[in-house]
Amino acid sequence: MMGAVTKPTIGIIGTGAIGGFYGLMLARAGFDVHFLLRSEFSAVAEHGLQLDSAVHGALTLNPVQAYSTAEDMPPCDWLLVSAKTTSNADLAPAIVQAAAPNAKVLLLQNGLEVEDSLRALLPDSLHVLGGLCYICVHRDGPGVITHQALGAVNVGYHSGPAADEQTRMAIVEEGARLFRTAGIDSQVMANLHQARWQKLVWNIPYNGLSVLLGASTAPLMADADSRELIKALMAEVVQGALACGHDVPAGYADHLFTVTEKMPDYWPSMYHDFLHKRPLELEAIYARPLAAAKAAGCELPRIEALYRSLSFIDRRNT
Repeated sequence: MMGAVTKPTIGIIGTGAIGGFYGLMLARAGFDVHFLLRSEFSAVAEHGLQLDSAVHGALTLNPVQAYSTAEDMPPCDWLLVSAKTTSNADLAPAIVQAAAPNAKVLLLQNGLEVEDSLRALLPDSLHVLGGLCYICVHRDGPGVITHQALGAVNVGYHSGPAADEQTRMAIVEEGARLFRTAGIDSQVMANLHQARWQKLVWNIPYNGLSVLLGASTAPLMADADSRELIKALMAEVVQGALACGHDVPAGYADHLFTVTEKMPDYWPSMYHDFLHKRPLELEAIYARPLAAAKAAGCELPRIEALYRSLSFIDRRNT
Protein backbone atom coordinates (compact mmCIF):
# COMPACT_ATOMS: atom_id res chain seq x y z
CA MET A 1 0.00 0.00 0.00
CA MET A 2 1.51 3.32 -1.08
CA GLY A 3 1.22 6.69 0.59
CA ALA A 4 0.73 7.60 4.24
CA VAL A 5 -1.09 5.10 6.37
CA THR A 6 -3.89 6.88 8.23
CA LYS A 7 -4.21 5.75 11.83
CA PRO A 8 -7.61 4.31 12.67
CA THR A 9 -10.02 5.97 15.11
CA ILE A 10 -10.38 3.76 18.18
CA GLY A 11 -13.30 3.74 20.62
CA ILE A 12 -13.18 2.22 24.11
CA ILE A 13 -16.56 0.90 25.29
CA GLY A 14 -16.28 0.49 29.05
CA THR A 15 -13.32 2.36 30.47
CA GLY A 16 -12.51 0.24 33.52
CA ALA A 17 -9.13 -1.30 34.29
CA ILE A 18 -8.81 -3.13 30.94
CA GLY A 19 -10.27 -0.42 28.70
CA GLY A 20 -8.41 2.29 30.55
CA PHE A 21 -5.07 0.49 30.36
CA TYR A 22 -5.14 -0.43 26.67
CA GLY A 23 -6.82 2.82 25.65
CA LEU A 24 -4.19 4.89 27.45
CA MET A 25 -1.35 2.87 25.89
CA LEU A 26 -2.84 3.24 22.39
CA ALA A 27 -3.40 6.98 22.87
CA ARG A 28 0.20 7.41 24.04
CA ALA A 29 1.34 5.61 20.88
CA GLY A 30 -0.35 8.33 18.82
CA PHE A 31 -3.70 6.71 18.03
CA ASP A 32 -6.90 8.73 18.07
CA VAL A 33 -8.66 7.11 21.05
CA HIS A 34 -12.14 7.98 22.35
CA PHE A 35 -13.37 6.71 25.73
CA LEU A 36 -17.01 5.99 26.61
CA LEU A 37 -17.62 6.23 30.37
CA ARG A 38 -20.65 5.96 32.61
CA SER A 39 -20.22 6.65 36.32
CA GLU A 40 -16.62 7.86 36.03
CA PHE A 41 -17.14 10.32 33.18
CA SER A 42 -16.79 13.58 35.14
CA ALA A 43 -13.72 12.37 37.09
CA VAL A 44 -11.89 11.29 33.92
CA ALA A 45 -12.97 14.37 31.93
CA GLU A 46 -11.57 16.52 34.74
CA HIS A 47 -8.44 14.65 35.85
CA GLY A 48 -7.64 12.30 32.95
CA LEU A 49 -6.54 8.68 33.27
CA GLN A 50 -3.70 7.73 35.61
CA LEU A 51 -1.79 4.48 35.30
CA ASP A 52 0.66 3.14 37.84
CA SER A 53 2.41 0.36 35.96
CA ALA A 54 5.10 -1.99 37.24
CA VAL A 55 6.07 -2.45 33.59
CA HIS A 56 5.69 1.02 32.01
CA GLY A 57 6.04 3.32 35.03
CA ALA A 58 3.67 6.11 36.12
CA LEU A 59 1.72 7.39 33.10
CA THR A 60 -1.02 9.99 32.74
CA LEU A 61 -3.34 10.69 29.82
CA ASN A 62 -4.77 14.19 30.17
CA PRO A 63 -6.83 15.50 28.50
CA VAL A 64 -8.84 12.37 27.66
CA GLN A 65 -11.33 12.31 24.78
CA ALA A 66 -14.11 11.23 27.14
CA TYR A 67 -17.83 10.81 26.43
CA SER A 68 -20.83 10.05 28.58
CA THR A 69 -22.91 8.90 25.61
CA ALA A 70 -22.05 7.06 22.37
CA GLU A 71 -24.05 9.63 20.36
CA ASP A 72 -21.27 12.15 20.95
CA MET A 73 -18.46 9.88 19.78
CA PRO A 74 -16.98 10.12 16.27
CA PRO A 75 -17.39 7.05 14.00
CA CYS A 76 -14.76 4.55 15.20
CA ASP A 77 -12.93 2.08 12.94
CA TRP A 78 -12.07 -0.12 15.91
CA LEU A 79 -14.19 -0.54 19.04
CA LEU A 80 -12.58 -2.19 22.06
CA VAL A 81 -15.31 -3.57 24.31
CA SER A 82 -13.98 -4.07 27.81
CA ALA A 83 -17.11 -3.73 29.93
CA LYS A 84 -18.22 -6.80 31.91
CA THR A 85 -19.92 -9.62 29.97
CA THR A 86 -22.90 -9.16 32.31
CA SER A 87 -23.74 -5.92 30.45
CA ASN A 88 -23.25 -7.07 26.82
CA ALA A 89 -26.94 -6.80 25.85
CA ASP A 90 -27.03 -3.18 27.06
CA LEU A 91 -23.83 -2.33 25.17
CA ALA A 92 -25.09 -3.22 21.70
CA PRO A 93 -26.84 0.14 21.00
CA ALA A 94 -23.72 2.08 22.05
CA ILE A 95 -21.53 -0.11 19.81
CA VAL A 96 -23.83 0.39 16.83
CA GLN A 97 -23.96 4.13 17.50
CA ALA A 98 -20.16 4.55 17.73
CA ALA A 99 -19.23 2.21 14.87
CA ALA A 100 -17.95 3.49 11.53
CA PRO A 101 -19.16 1.49 8.50
CA ASN A 102 -17.52 -1.98 8.54
CA ALA A 103 -16.00 -1.30 11.95
CA LYS A 104 -14.12 -4.00 13.85
CA VAL A 105 -15.56 -4.77 17.29
CA LEU A 106 -12.98 -6.42 19.55
CA LEU A 107 -14.28 -8.00 22.77
CA LEU A 108 -11.64 -7.86 25.53
CA GLN A 109 -13.62 -10.12 27.84
CA ASN A 110 -13.32 -13.39 29.72
CA GLY A 111 -15.43 -16.50 29.30
CA LEU A 112 -16.91 -18.67 26.59
CA GLU A 113 -19.18 -17.64 23.67
CA VAL A 114 -19.13 -13.99 24.73
CA GLU A 115 -19.02 -12.96 21.07
CA ASP A 116 -22.04 -15.11 20.16
CA SER A 117 -24.49 -13.30 22.42
CA LEU A 118 -23.36 -9.87 21.22
CA ARG A 119 -23.18 -10.90 17.56
CA ALA A 120 -26.94 -11.43 17.42
CA LEU A 121 -27.50 -7.80 18.48
CA LEU A 122 -25.16 -6.20 15.93
CA PRO A 123 -25.60 -5.53 12.20
CA ASP A 124 -23.98 -8.02 9.80
CA SER A 125 -21.73 -5.27 8.38
CA LEU A 126 -19.65 -5.15 11.60
CA HIS A 127 -16.73 -7.50 12.19
CA VAL A 128 -16.70 -9.16 15.61
CA LEU A 129 -13.35 -10.26 17.04
CA GLY A 130 -12.30 -11.72 20.37
CA GLY A 131 -9.35 -10.56 22.42
CA LEU A 132 -7.77 -12.48 25.30
CA CYS A 133 -5.97 -10.28 27.79
CA TYR A 134 -3.19 -11.84 29.82
CA ILE A 135 -2.70 -9.08 32.36
CA CYS A 136 -2.74 -8.27 36.08
CA VAL A 137 -4.56 -4.94 36.25
CA HIS A 138 -7.23 -3.34 38.45
CA ARG A 139 -8.74 0.07 39.05
CA ASP A 140 -8.07 1.85 42.32
CA GLY A 141 -10.57 4.66 41.84
CA PRO A 142 -12.23 6.72 39.10
CA GLY A 143 -9.71 6.85 36.24
CA VAL A 144 -6.93 5.41 38.42
CA ILE A 145 -5.46 2.08 37.29
CA THR A 146 -2.78 -0.17 38.78
CA HIS A 147 -0.94 -2.56 36.44
CA GLN A 148 1.08 -5.24 38.25
CA ALA A 149 2.33 -7.58 35.53
CA LEU A 150 2.02 -9.05 32.01
CA GLY A 151 -0.14 -7.31 29.38
CA ALA A 152 -0.41 -9.34 26.18
CA VAL A 153 -3.60 -9.32 24.07
CA ASN A 154 -4.19 -12.21 21.65
CA VAL A 155 -6.67 -11.54 18.84
CA GLY A 156 -8.95 -13.86 16.83
CA TYR A 157 -11.75 -13.41 14.27
CA HIS A 158 -15.26 -14.41 15.28
CA SER A 159 -17.71 -13.36 12.56
CA GLY A 160 -18.68 -10.68 10.08
CA PRO A 161 -18.46 -9.70 6.44
CA ALA A 162 -14.90 -11.04 5.89
CA ALA A 163 -15.78 -13.97 3.64
CA ASP A 164 -12.48 -15.79 3.28
CA GLU A 165 -9.67 -16.81 5.63
CA GLN A 166 -7.17 -14.42 4.05
CA THR A 167 -9.37 -11.36 4.65
CA ARG A 168 -10.13 -12.49 8.20
CA MET A 169 -6.45 -12.97 9.01
CA ALA A 170 -5.59 -9.56 7.56
CA ILE A 171 -8.11 -7.93 9.93
CA VAL A 172 -6.81 -9.92 12.92
CA GLU A 173 -3.24 -8.99 11.99
CA GLU A 174 -4.27 -5.32 11.81
CA GLY A 175 -5.72 -5.61 15.32
CA ALA A 176 -2.57 -7.25 16.70
CA ARG A 177 -0.49 -4.52 15.04
CA LEU A 178 -2.40 -1.78 16.90
CA PHE A 179 -1.29 -3.27 20.21
CA ARG A 180 2.27 -3.95 19.08
CA THR A 181 2.59 -0.33 17.97
CA ALA A 182 1.64 0.60 21.55
CA GLY A 183 4.39 -1.63 22.95
CA ILE A 184 2.06 -4.49 23.90
CA ASP A 185 2.69 -8.08 22.91
CA SER A 186 -0.09 -9.40 20.68
CA GLN A 187 -0.43 -12.73 18.90
CA VAL A 188 -2.89 -13.82 16.24
CA MET A 189 -5.17 -16.72 17.23
CA ALA A 190 -6.26 -19.02 14.43
CA ASN A 191 -9.00 -20.63 16.54
CA LEU A 192 -10.74 -18.17 18.88
CA HIS A 193 -13.03 -20.75 20.51
CA GLN A 194 -10.11 -23.02 21.36
CA ALA A 195 -8.14 -20.08 22.78
CA ARG A 196 -11.11 -19.10 24.98
CA TRP A 197 -11.20 -22.63 26.43
CA GLN A 198 -7.47 -22.42 27.10
CA LYS A 199 -7.87 -19.10 28.94
CA LEU A 200 -10.54 -20.73 31.14
CA VAL A 201 -7.84 -23.06 32.47
CA TRP A 202 -6.70 -20.02 34.52
CA ASN A 203 -9.96 -18.11 34.92
CA ILE A 204 -12.12 -20.94 36.26
CA PRO A 205 -9.96 -21.83 39.28
CA TYR A 206 -8.48 -18.47 40.27
CA ASN A 207 -11.49 -16.20 39.73
CA GLY A 208 -13.90 -18.48 41.56
CA LEU A 209 -11.60 -19.49 44.41
CA SER A 210 -10.63 -15.88 45.12
CA VAL A 211 -14.32 -15.21 45.90
CA LEU A 212 -15.11 -18.54 47.55
CA LEU A 213 -12.02 -18.59 49.79
CA GLY A 214 -11.49 -14.83 50.09
CA ALA A 215 -7.89 -15.23 48.95
CA SER A 216 -5.59 -13.69 46.32
CA THR A 217 -3.15 -15.72 44.22
CA ALA A 218 -0.18 -15.77 46.64
CA PRO A 219 -1.97 -17.44 49.58
CA LEU A 220 -3.81 -19.78 47.17
CA MET A 221 -0.44 -20.88 45.75
CA ALA A 222 1.16 -21.18 49.22
CA ASP A 223 -1.29 -23.71 50.68
CA ALA A 224 -1.16 -27.45 49.91
CA ASP A 225 -4.95 -27.91 49.82
CA SER A 226 -5.76 -24.93 47.61
CA ARG A 227 -2.91 -25.95 45.27
CA GLU A 228 -4.43 -29.39 44.84
CA LEU A 229 -7.87 -27.86 44.26
CA ILE A 230 -6.49 -25.47 41.61
CA LYS A 231 -4.75 -28.36 39.81
CA ALA A 232 -7.91 -30.49 39.93
CA LEU A 233 -10.05 -27.62 38.55
CA MET A 234 -7.50 -26.94 35.80
CA ALA A 235 -7.54 -30.62 34.84
CA GLU A 236 -11.34 -30.50 34.54
CA VAL A 237 -11.21 -27.45 32.25
CA VAL A 238 -8.75 -29.30 30.01
CA GLN A 239 -11.08 -32.33 30.06
CA GLY A 240 -14.01 -30.11 29.04
CA ALA A 241 -12.05 -28.48 26.24
CA LEU A 242 -10.97 -31.85 24.83
CA ALA A 243 -14.55 -33.18 25.04
CA CYS A 244 -15.67 -30.17 22.98
CA GLY A 245 -13.02 -30.95 20.36
CA HIS A 246 -10.52 -28.25 21.33
CA ASP A 247 -6.85 -29.00 21.62
CA VAL A 248 -5.01 -27.99 24.77
CA PRO A 249 -1.21 -28.39 24.51
CA ALA A 250 0.30 -30.97 26.87
CA GLY A 251 1.65 -29.25 29.97
CA TYR A 252 -0.43 -26.12 29.38
CA ALA A 253 -2.14 -26.24 32.80
CA ASP A 254 1.25 -26.81 34.51
CA HIS A 255 2.62 -23.83 32.62
CA LEU A 256 -0.18 -21.53 33.86
CA PHE A 257 0.27 -22.89 37.38
CA THR A 258 4.00 -22.05 37.28
CA VAL A 259 3.36 -18.60 35.77
CA THR A 260 0.96 -17.85 38.65
CA GLU A 261 3.57 -18.87 41.22
CA LYS A 262 5.95 -16.29 39.76
CA MET A 263 3.34 -13.52 39.45
CA PRO A 264 3.01 -10.73 42.01
CA ASP A 265 0.17 -11.35 44.47
CA TYR A 266 -3.01 -10.68 42.52
CA TRP A 267 -6.75 -10.39 43.24
CA PRO A 268 -8.61 -11.63 40.11
CA SER A 269 -11.30 -9.47 38.53
CA MET A 270 -14.16 -11.54 39.94
CA TYR A 271 -13.02 -10.74 43.47
CA HIS A 272 -13.14 -7.00 42.66
CA ASP A 273 -16.68 -7.45 41.31
CA PHE A 274 -17.66 -9.31 44.49
CA LEU A 275 -16.08 -6.64 46.68
CA HIS A 276 -17.97 -3.83 44.92
CA LYS A 277 -21.22 -5.86 44.93
CA ARG A 278 -21.33 -6.08 41.14
CA PRO A 279 -22.83 -9.17 39.48
CA LEU A 280 -20.24 -11.92 38.98
CA GLU A 281 -19.50 -13.10 35.41
CA LEU A 282 -20.77 -16.60 36.20
CA GLU A 283 -22.64 -17.17 32.94
CA ALA A 284 -19.63 -16.59 30.66
CA ILE A 285 -16.95 -18.18 32.84
CA TYR A 286 -18.86 -21.14 34.36
CA ALA A 287 -22.37 -21.82 33.03
CA ARG A 288 -21.48 -21.85 29.30
CA PRO A 289 -18.39 -24.08 29.59
CA LEU A 290 -20.37 -26.46 31.82
CA ALA A 291 -23.25 -26.56 29.31
CA ALA A 292 -20.89 -27.07 26.35
CA ALA A 293 -19.10 -29.93 28.12
CA LYS A 294 -22.40 -31.49 29.16
CA ALA A 295 -23.67 -31.33 25.57
CA ALA A 296 -20.51 -33.23 24.61
CA GLY A 297 -21.31 -35.87 27.25
CA CYS A 298 -18.74 -34.65 29.76
CA GLU A 299 -19.52 -33.92 33.42
CA LEU A 300 -17.22 -31.52 35.31
CA PRO A 301 -18.24 -32.05 38.96
CA ARG A 302 -15.67 -29.81 40.66
CA ILE A 303 -16.39 -26.88 38.34
CA GLU A 304 -20.10 -27.54 38.83
CA ALA A 305 -19.70 -27.39 42.63
CA LEU A 306 -17.67 -24.18 42.38
CA TYR A 307 -20.31 -22.66 40.07
CA ARG A 308 -23.19 -23.57 42.44
CA SER A 309 -21.32 -22.09 45.41
CA LEU A 310 -20.55 -18.88 43.53
CA SER A 311 -24.18 -18.56 42.37
CA PHE A 312 -25.30 -18.65 46.01
CA ILE A 313 -22.66 -16.07 47.02
CA ASP A 314 -23.55 -13.85 44.04
CA ARG A 315 -27.28 -13.79 44.88
CA ARG A 316 -26.65 -12.94 48.54
CA ASN A 317 -24.10 -10.29 47.59
CA THR A 318 -26.17 -8.39 45.03
